[in-house]
Amino acid sequence: MGWRLAHIFRHPIKAHGREALPRALLETGRCLPFDRHWAVAHEAAQLMPGWNACMNFTRGAKTPALQAIMAEFDEAAGEMTLSHPLCETLRFNPDTPEGQEAFLNWVGPLMAGGRAQPARLVKAGRGMTDTPFESVSILNLSSNRALGQRIGRDLGLDRWRANLWLDGLAPWEEFDLIGKELMIGGARLKVVDRIGRCRATMVDCATGRIDVDTLDALEEGYGHTDFGVYAEVVAGGAVACGDSVELAA
Repeated sequence: MGWRLAHIFRHPIKAHGREALPRALLETGRCLPFDRHWAVAHEAAQLMPGWNACMNFTRGAKTPALQAIMAEFDEAAGEMTLSHPLCETLRFNPDTPEGQEAFLNWVGPLMAGGRAQPARLVKAGRGMTDTPFESVSILNLSSNRALGQRIGRDLGLDRWRANLWLDGLAPWEEFDLIGKELMIGGARLKVVDRIGRCRATMVDCATGRIDVDTLDALEEGYGHTDFGVYAEVVAGGAVACGDSVELAA
């Protein structure tokens, strides 16, 4: 087939920055380590114990400027570094009161007016993915190129907030993988469902400003607003950029 794993990304704080990784160790039933490990509950959030729906958190669909955040999490030190073109770089510990206060002061000026403002960093003992189960998102580089060609511009990768980008598939072939299992490096993942998209994907992640209507382009060109697929890790193992990707026997 000639499929390979081209890129790995995680998002330590849900909707607040992405981080490219050369490799990751996947665990059965879990998302990428420290992916969506924290989320930013807004002042109107009604949180229940454990996983909560994304409506309780500040996110790029409501505040486009958040899409321009870059993140780097130092697992050994427990410290996060966030950068944004409009802010000074911030390094902090998200698990301390001092670190949370520093983060809230840093992110506050980026928030859209008239929206519920960020109130606290929370975690749930699991990745706060957009799915009730801990998912790994898998996207297709050729689908991104096809959509970009239809729109007439390079869409980049960051706006889609993916975990794993695959190369070598035909455009939209990822949708044919639903219900099937993939061997990626030393891990095995079952593809579960399509990913329905929101307004966050309209944002240029270099500037934090809306630059293209991805949703209209998907609807007009393909009759849906889906991009990428959710998968579940059914057998853990190491994955690395450049690993081969195969259909499981």
